[in-house]
Amino acid sequence: MSVRLQPGDQAPEFTLASDTGESVSLADQRGKKAIVYFYPAAMTPGCTKQACDFSDSIDRLQAEGFAVLGISPDKPEKLATFRERDGLTIPLLSDPDREVLKAYGAFGEKKLYGKVVEGVIRSTFVVDEKGAIELAQYNVKATGHVAKLRRDLGLD
Repeated sequence: MSVRLQPGDQAPEFTLASDTGESVSLADQRGKKAIVYFYPAAMTPGCTKQACDFSDSIDRLQAEGFAVLGISPDKPEKLATFRERDGLTIPLLSDPDREVLKAYGAFGEKKLYGKVVEGVIRSTFVVDEKGAIELAQYNVKATGHVAKLRRDLGLD
C-alpha cells in the first residue's frame, strides 16, 4: 500500500511534460494555491467528465487564486488529443513512469468491478502557496467531484 498524504505534509515536487510539450513544475505554482488531480486515462468517460468539469470551473478557480493541474500516465500526444477533442482549458501532465502518482499515493491497489487491481487511484490535492498539502482526497468520484471540491473550498 502506498503512503497517503495528509494535510500539513509537504507536497512532493515534480516536473512533467504537458499536453503542449512544455515542462511544468509544482514549483511554478509557488505563491498561489494549486489543485493537483490524478486520473486514470484520457478520453475515458469518467476522466472526460472530470476534466470538462475542471475546465468549466477554471475561471472561478483562478479568480480565487487556484491553478489546476491534471496528471495521468498518458503520453503528452494523447493528452494533446484529449485537450483538443474536448476543448479542455487546464494543463494536462504526463507521468508515464507513475513516479509522481506513487509519490502522492495515487497509484496502488484499488477495487475495480469487485476485483483488486493495481492502478491509478483517482485523487485530488490542494497545495497551498508554500507547497504544503492543504486537502488530500483519495478515491474521489469523477462525476460531481469538482462541484464537491468547490463546496469544500467554500467557493460556492
